[in-house]
Amino acid sequence: MLGHRSGPRSGHPPRSGETARPRLDRKAERIHINAQVFLRRAGQLNYRVRAYDATRFGCKVEFVERPTLDERVWIKFEGLSAVEGLVCWVDGFLAGIEFVQALHPAVFETLVQRLR
Repeated sequence: MLGHRSGPRSGHPPRSGETARPRLDRKAERIHINAQVFLRRAGQLNYRVRAYDATRFGCKVEFVERPTLDERVWIKFEGLSAVEGLVCWVDGFLAGIEFVQALHPAVFETLVQRLR
């Protein structure tokens, strides 16, 4: 959906069903990507999802089944080992993932170049 958005990261009041941790200032500017990645939830097999925005601290992904806040997941970008993360906001089937350990700036830059 383009245009006006509500929700945990938009600055607008959340719609019914949206959840988020308390909002903190962004650590970095988001970079637009549109990539297929593998996502694994605890105790489940990998499945392919879309990743949209990314920073070296996390990314936005589209889930097949709605995740829960603070759920632990692993994201596998092509050419990298799986990155562990926690769900920090949920808006329908979109969710923000905060990486447990930020990607090194050079690794992130290489990843962005490959995904653009």
